[in-house]
Amino acid sequence: MADVARLAGVSPATVSRALREPHAVSPPMRARIDAAVDRLSYRRNLMAGGLASARSMTIGVIIPSMTNAFFAATIDGMEAGLAGTGYQLLIGNSRYGEDTEERLIASLLAWSPAAIVVTGCRHSRGALRMLLDAKIPVVEMWELSDRPIDTVVGFSQHAAGAAAARHLIDRGATRLGFVGALLGSDYRAGDRRAGFRAAAAAAGFAPPAEAHMAEQATAVGGAKALSQLMDAHPDVDAVLCSNDVMALGAIFEAQRRGWPIPHRLKLCGFGDMDFAAATEPALTTLRPPRRAIGARIAEILRERFEGTQATQTVFDLGFELVVRGST
Repeated sequence: MADVARLAGVSPATVSRALREPHAVSPPMRARIDAAVDRLSYRRNLMAGGLASARSMTIGVIIPSMTNAFFAATIDGMEAGLAGTGYQLLIGNSRYGEDTEERLIASLLAWSPAAIVVTGCRHSRGALRMLLDAKIPVVEMWELSDRPIDTVVGFSQHAAGAAAARHLIDRGATRLGFVGALLGSDYRAGDRRAGFRAAAAAAGFAPPAEAHMAEQATAVGGAKALSQLMDAHPDVDAVLCSNDVMALGAIFEAQRRGWPIPHRLKLCGFGDMDFAAATEPALTTLRPPRRAIGARIAEILRERFEGTQATQTVFDLGFELVVRGST
């Protein structure tokens, strides 16, 4: 860095600032520094920088699934929001397990991250203790809590489920059903189920009939779950699926059985995946703020890293009911 500074005719502190916060240096100054960096083939040593500051330029992020596009969009929003800052994401997959999450938190903290982002607000005792003791920004995401560890960015899963129930009832449903997967560990889907049931009860409906799959959500699982549900409760005429992948399988099963959608069976998903608008009929679904969650987290962390004192700790980004042909 000292060699770059000499070649560019600036101080090492200015070089450091230009590499960490390019927006904080004037364009002509940054151009001189970039030219010196290229000429000398300089590469930052993040490990050395971490040792000097006792914090690395990494942000630990724990998501419950690497294959779920919900979380891929959130990671993409976070990366875009942090572009140019020098911070890198270290990503761990908890597979919806609290014990796995606890081990990942311990592993990430060993790298002295600048911040940690975790999915959800329910953690094991050990994980909660580590996060509270970390003395770094901690952001919980994809749900809400009145008492976050530090900051929470998300929306009400319970309200989303309730909105689906009210919509199906408004569309003329007389008997509600719910199909889901991994509800024992994916408690956010469980919260949507609880909201669905609560809204049904408030409208004077019987508790929704249910069918659950023990494995991760797939279209095949959605087809099987709907088949089980309808075999046991043939009077069901409207179903909320725990996500769009399950709903896709439910559409296939309904078509295989010759049930016209939405006349015989109304179907609603969750997620607004890319295929939802392309199904036949197009899938009504609940659209979460997938990418916006990541973008807001990046904004919050940038402010914290710049020393801005947080005045807000709960960020409710809401959700949208996207009405299409399946209801």
